[in-house]
Amino acid sequence: MLREEAGKTVRLALPIIFGELAQMALHIIDTAMVGRVGYKELAAAALVMSVMNIPFVIGIGITISVSQMVSMAHGRRDGQMVSHYLYNGFWLCAIAAVFISLGLELGKGILFHLGQDPEVARLAVPFMQLMGWSVIPMILFMALKQFTDGLEFTRTAMLLSVLALPLNVFINWLLIFGNLGFPRLELVGAGWGTLITRTLIFVIMGLVILTHRTFRKYVAIRSRQWKLKLLTIKELLHIGVPSGLQIGMEAGAFAVSGILIGTIGAVEQAAHQIALSCASFTFMVSMGLAQGGSIRTSNAYGRGDRIRITAIGKSTLIVALLYGCFCAVGFVVLRNQLPYAFNDEQPVVEMASMLLFFAAIFQISDSTQAIGAGLLRGVKDVKIPTILIAIAYWVVGIPVGCLLAFTFKLGASGIWLGFIIGLTLSSVFLSARFLKIAGKPVKEMQEVTG
Repeated sequence: MLREEAGKTVRLALPIIFGELAQMALHIIDTAMVGRVGYKELAAAALVMSVMNIPFVIGIGITISVSQMVSMAHGRRDGQMVSHYLYNGFWLCAIAAVFISLGLELGKGILFHLGQDPEVARLAVPFMQLMGWSVIPMILFMALKQFTDGLEFTRTAMLLSVLALPLNVFINWLLIFGNLGFPRLELVGAGWGTLITRTLIFVIMGLVILTHRTFRKYVAIRSRQWKLKLLTIKELLHIGVPSGLQIGMEAGAFAVSGILIGTIGAVEQAAHQIALSCASFTFMVSMGLAQGGSIRTSNAYGRGDRIRITAIGKSTLIVALLYGCFCAVGFVVLRNQLPYAFNDEQPVVEMASMLLFFAAIFQISDSTQAIGAGLLRGVKDVKIPTILIAIAYWVVGIPVGCLLAFTFKLGASGIWLGFIIGLTLSSVFLSARFLKIAGKPVKEMQEVTG
């Protein structure tokens, strides 16, 4: 049964994974193309991503509530509530996106107060403005994506994400380097490329949902179900806020660490960005698996099928373990070659190669902790996991990393050792909690997670 459930989860997750990889590829291509301009521009891009990652991923976490609630309603075959969650979830995400973008715009001056290289901070400001406004179309796209994913139609968003890849590369080529008569905007050009691409995929995704026959029935009943309700918003926030905090605390740990590494030097920050980009790329597969497992678990939870919940969870954790081992080997083997895809300055390459070795060590725990968090969201268990993640990263991981980096003078390596400890604790905490909860009858699960 475990093999069968693993196969079903992987099939559902594959389009999500390809979509996530495409989105991450956009970021990596931006990083690689900016890196060709200069290492200070690369460090500026890393600084901006470090600052905006926390609020951005909290917004993305809120969109996850849409797929969870849609999946549960779909499991109960309640099309009315599916439509209702789509409408309320979209407007909740829209409000969150606007607040995040305004916060980033108003707070851009913080870039000059983080102990960074002054030139790096100066280069980062206009890039942060553009990236901040691009949060709005991206979160709205993700809200619609979570709706289609919750119905287990995962190919729609994947196709748009993949098609966006060459478009973004082309716009970058025009605006970063000033080709075909366009102005050479360098880092700012990468910001415009991201904003334009994200806006287009959101608009197209919206048109698909409004017009395609697969989703038309949920739009057709809008007169009865497309009404904002405080109770529904609270339901979505019950899952969305803790989910956003969970993802935000992990991303925040990496973001804060990036800022701390930036105080050491621009070379270290550029190397950190290279290693983190590679680790983030492999993590997207884990995120896709986590979403696939979460959607299937949520669907089974809506039907009250405890046996299926357990089988889906165990099989997905096994897949995550195998995938983590594969990635660890790949990073060890390719750690000296991968940095050259981003930058060819020898000090940056050597530092990035060393950090990639640390990234290899935490691949297994990074994959399994993502799956554990996703499975727990599938059974609406979000409060306790949020506390466990906070302890793993912020009580243990970050402080230990700072101690090793600055007291024991290990520099960037010390920060990355802190990552390893935090991710390992998170993996153990979350996996153990899911296995404990999955052994209970559904009514007891609801009591524990409510």
